Amino acid sequence: MLVDEFMTPDPVTLDEKVSITRAVEIMKRHKIRRIPVLRAGTLIGIVTDRDLRSAGPSQVISFDEQERALMPELYELLSRIKVKDIMSRSLITIRPEQTIVTAAQLMLKHRISGMPVVDVEGRLIGIITEKDIFRALVDFSGGHLGKTLFAFNLQDKPGNIKQVADVIRKHGGRLASILTAYREEGDDFRRVYVRIRRLPTVTLAALKEDLRNKFELLYMIEDDFEDK
Repeated sequence: MLVDEFMTPDPVTLDEKVSITRAVEIMKRHKIRRIPVLRAGTLIGIVTDRDLRSAGPSQVISFDEQERALMPELYELLSRIKVKDIMSRSLITIRPEQTIVTAAQLMLKHRISGMPVVDVEGRLIGIITEKDIFRALVDFSGGHLGKTLFAFNLQDKPGNIKQVADVIRKHGGRLASILTAYREEGDDFRRVYVRIRRLPTVTLAALKEDLRNKFELLYMIEDDFEDK
């Protein structure tokens, strides 16, 4: 899965000379937490809601019309501060043809919750956030297709995953996704997570027993996110 599939294209942007009070208004109107900052159309930084909160008292930064009337001098002072004065200039960016996994690794490494997406020439074309990563995770896992997840500890040898899939199909099950990960067991074993589409309760119980008899079944869980 590529960044291009999950990013928000043509994101809201700010000119570097926009005031921080105006930036707050734009963030609130669009319900976003970060905005790329441009200088003559060129990406030069990014400003976040955290940057804005750090720039002044929260009760001032979140001014509504009534609060402005109570503290006009302070609001006027803050209005003189520009986003270029508080924005992050050390930009972490990603290209649209890179993977979602790469985006997640960058966010974890740099402890950020979103970043601009740029083309090969460095032009801003989108933005990707942790919310997009969560959406990709649901797609990866097939969570929208089935609630039942089986977890196995399998030897890392050819054919093992196919054997699991064959047992599931024998009971009439349809695969929604298969994910694998290497854990502390080392390279000889790997965790395999298989999500299936809905099956009748009786059939599911028989499938679980069959899988437990043939493989090292760690657990079976029924996700309830569809009911939230």
